[in-house]
Amino acid sequence: MADTVAVRTGGEQDDPEPGGFAFEERPRLLEGVRAYGLIMAMWVRSTMAYRASFAMTALGDFAVTAFDFVTILLMFTHVDALGGYTLPEIALLYGLSATAFGLCDLLLGSMDRVGRRVRDGTLDTLLVRPVPVLAQVAADRFALRRLGRITQGLLVLGYALLSLDIAWTPLKVLMLPVMVVSGAAIFGAVFVAGAAFQFVAQDASEVQNSFTYGGTTLLQYPPTIFAKDLVRGVTFVVPLAFVSWLPALYVLGREYPVDLPQWVAFLPPLVAAVCWVLAGLAWRAGLRAYRSTGS
Repeated sequence: MADTVAVRTGGEQDDPEPGGFAFEERPRLLEGVRAYGLIMAMWVRSTMAYRASFAMTALGDFAVTAFDFVTILLMFTHVDALGGYTLPEIALLYGLSATAFGLCDLLLGSMDRVGRRVRDGTLDTLLVRPVPVLAQVAADRFALRRLGRITQGLLVLGYALLSLDIAWTPLKVLMLPVMVVSGAAIFGAVFVAGAAFQFVAQDASEVQNSFTYGGTTLLQYPPTIFAKDLVRGVTFVVPLAFVSWLPALYVLGREYPVDLPQWVAFLPPLVAAVCWVLAGLAWRAGLRAYRSTGS
């Protein structure tokens, strides 16, 4: 499906339409990516105009997220294992989840502002622009300081990989970057679906955060410490288990607490694709159901 995009032409060219506009077909997805990049670049330039402020806020994000892992370290001063998992094994789960979520939060962290825009009517200004609304919302107030969260996750992941004694194979090595990218995509689909829900329930940003920020906290711990009903829920209902649990347990050579065949560990890319299709449909339905405040 393509959108018609108006491009201003010079006086020497023929004008097929009144007013000096020539029309060309441009795929909606490419137009959205281009718009996202332009808006993101604008916010990056704005951020880097105050480099000291950026450095301090990025360091602050790093320190705040680091306290999560410090909590785990404090636990292991009293126990040798948590749910049957050692510290390096939990560090692997933590690092994968934190890195994947950090990447998603960097790219789509502004999606929870949809409800606020619906309430105050500022979403109307995005609708009149010849650019996909999703790209505008996602890139709005792009926060480069969120690199601190990604950095912290990568450091913990590096510690885990250096500490664990894993029988590495080419497939297991390949699974690590696939897990991070697929996990970020799954979290991204949850962000978009949650934003679509805010068209209906305008004060639902905290509901969205319970699945995104709450989801990454859940995945930082081994599945064996949770009730099996909860594990089934994040496997078959909101498939956050495909972010790290299922593929990571394959890398570690451990069994998943819910009886599943081993090949499901290779499904994160497919699960991410399905999640994005569903999230896209939800977003489209929410946008069509939107009614302006009229102010």
